[in-house]
Amino acid sequence: MPELVAEGLGIDDDVRLDYPSDRGPGEPTRLGAGARLRSGTVIYAGSRIGAGLSTGHHVVIREGNILGDDVSVWTNSVIDYGCRIGDRVKIHSNCYVAQYTVIDDDAFLAPGVTIANDLYPKVPGSRHYLSGPHIGAGARIGVNVTLLPFVRIGAGALIGSGAVVTRDIPAGAVAYGAPARVAGTVAELGDLPARVSADQEHPGTYRFGEPSALR
Repeated sequence: MPELVAEGLGIDDDVRLDYPSDRGPGEPTRLGAGARLRSGTVIYAGSRIGAGLSTGHHVVIREGNILGDDVSVWTNSVIDYGCRIGDRVKIHSNCYVAQYTVIDDDAFLAPGVTIANDLYPKVPGSRHYLSGPHIGAGARIGVNVTLLPFVRIGAGALIGSGAVVTRDIPAGAVAYGAPARVAGTVAELGDLPARVSADQEHPGTYRFGEPSALR
């Protein structure tokens, strides 16, 4: 069992804690108070996890990670080893967070986000330069987005569904496409009720910056 399990642990029967790593023995995982771990969750030995962790089913959290408080990791998602994840981060279903990724406080990953950390897979020496992206505080990453190694997503940025992010995205920017291009700012998105109403009246007519849903 983890080195530190404070009060309020909710754990299903089919959960594995302190799973041994093939990379060698590590320290026991430290798990904060109030965790809720659902069936199929596997947490490897050697991570430091704050209070209030919540997992869906069949979640894997590898060794050497540092997770803050109130992190959510939903069904079928994997956090590979050596990541740094802040407070209140939400990682939705079917996400892969590659080794050495940094995710700051309050960021959100929608379902199907895939993160890469190797610029030249299987090229000799490439493994010595592994680095996932750095996702800034409050950034929102849309459904099925791919983030390539080394990129930085600025605080509060919004990445549209299906984007492939190959270059840095500034704070507060909206970007989408493959490769992702900055198309404006979050501040230009307008009022949500007005956007939804406009879409219902004139579907398919949105232009960026107008009070309508982003297409």
